[in-house]
Amino acid sequence: MRFTPPPNPPITFTARLHDARTATAIGRLLGLAVVVCFATGVLSHFLQHPPVWLADRLPSRPYWGYRLTQGLHVASGVAAIPLLLAKLWTVYPRLFVWPPVRSVRHALERLSVAVLVAAAVFQLFTGLLNTFQWYPWPFSFVPVHYAVAWLLLGALLLHVAVQWPRIRDHFTRRSAGTLALPEADGPDRRQLLAAVAAGVGAVTLTTVGQSVTALGPLELFAPRSPAHGPQGLPVNRTAAAAGVTEASLDGWRLTLAGPRPAVLTLAELRALPQHEVTLPIACVEGWSKSARWTGVRVRDLLERAGGGPDARCRVVSLEVAGAYRVMEMGHLYAQDPLTLLALRLNGEVLSLDHGYPARIIAPNRPGVLQTKWVGRLEVV
Repeated sequence: MRFTPPPNPPITFTARLHDARTATAIGRLLGLAVVVCFATGVLSHFLQHPPVWLADRLPSRPYWGYRLTQGLHVASGVAAIPLLLAKLWTVYPRLFVWPPVRSVRHALERLSVAVLVAAAVFQLFTGLLNTFQWYPWPFSFVPVHYAVAWLLLGALLLHVAVQWPRIRDHFTRRSAGTLALPEADGPDRRQLLAAVAAGVGAVTLTTVGQSVTALGPLELFAPRSPAHGPQGLPVNRTAAAAGVTEASLDGWRLTLAGPRPAVLTLAELRALPQHEVTLPIACVEGWSKSARWTGVRVRDLLERAGGGPDARCRVVSLEVAGAYRVMEMGHLYAQDPLTLLALRLNGEVLSLDHGYPARIIAPNRPGVLQTKWVGRLEVV
């Protein structure tokens, strides 16, 4: 039986502001947030999982680089949520255009919009749940988040290319299409955009304090407060979660593997020249905080093990299991004078949750790679 759609749409929309000018105004901000989130996310991915050709080229400076970019990543992702909701509100009547499919080209265009919307909703809300370390899904978050980021970027570029004539006509207040809109809509549109801006500002100001110290007093909804934690620093992965106990550290020794292998006790490590640096811990969930670290330079330990001036290293933790139990460090990081095998934090011996007896602290480095409970350093 052949289906014939009725001549008129079953649902009609008479409200104003579901127009191209409003959609373009919000879409510009949403597109900017998505691009910033994508660029900083890809940077974070390559810092954590560098291909072989890139591992020794990753820069260790500026020392605050990862703190800035990861803070931007989470802040732009959070800001994109109200922008996405506003954008969907503006364009949703187009979901009910009639007839629903006019041609093959129209069907493909609608399919690309469906992919764009699905990828954006998935990416922003799973990313938000990741900041709370809540994973109510059966798949691994990191590879799926990374893959969908590329899908989202591709769908966004395709959408902009398809819609470019309409976007161009409404991109500025002096564009031809914008000038053709009823003047009476202007005050309402400004009110809507002001409300959207207020929403974006509110969610940003109440969460960005987790990475911007000066805005810490405004932090109300961020999942982690840098102001709380043992020794004045938050802990993401505790010793209990890593399967490390004080009993398991009895008789701890640091193994140096290389052309001149060595084994050092904690007392021998403390007798080596100690250096103090102030560096931030910057977590992939968005929080970050600077602290004062004291310990032995990694490059001095690599030299003691027979590593040359271009030596890189592999760090092995004593934790029982974990995706980052073994971490490799390119030579720019390993040879940086700010990179320490830290023994003290803010003037005190490291607590067990902060990696006692020794942990890595390096500049411009994701927090997951600042390995705790170090048991072995290898010259690579």
